[in-house]
Amino acid sequence: MNVLILATKACTHRQKLEQELTHLHIPYHVHFVEDHADLVDKFAIQHSPNLIVDDEVAFRRLPTEAELRTLFSTRASV
Repeated sequence: MNVLILATKACTHRQKLEQELTHLHIPYHVHFVEDHADLVDKFAIQHSPNLIVDDEVAFRRLPTEAELRTLFSTRASV
């Protein structure tokens, strides 16, 4: 599973999302929209943060821990 946080460098929610993913033992990468215009275009990014899982936008906002648990429990069982 490929998990990507796509956020602005000034996004105050990115760090919280990183903490939640770490707490759930989900490996992830971070890319900043300022450095990846190609990803901004590809995923039609307008807000920050965004969580992209397996090349699909899962959230265009900061998800709750419960939402993350649901997302990743569903992915793990597939």
